[in-house]
Amino acid sequence: MSEKNQTNNSSVISLTVGILSLLIPFIGLILGIIGIIFSSKAVKEIHTTNAGSRGLATAGLICSIIGVILQILAILGYIAFFSMTVVKY
Repeated sequence: MSEKNQTNNSSVISLTVGILSLLIPFIGLILGIIGIIFSSKAVKEIHTTNAGSRGLATAGLICSIIGVILQILAILGYIAFFSMTVVKY
């Protein structure tokens, strides 16, 4: 019963990195990918050890996925903006 109350370190890391991926431009893409990796690692560890903090791992996965999507859209936006301003006749 005491194992259920332990918090998985990978789930805390995935949530932290997932939140940072939402806030930090450009580097957030790399942080989001790292958060997805840590989240999947945390879910596997939680499944084998029957530890708690599955919610933290899920929240980290969601934040990381949203962070990656926002960073890709931001990069595409920057590319579109600068490609329109460079072309002048």
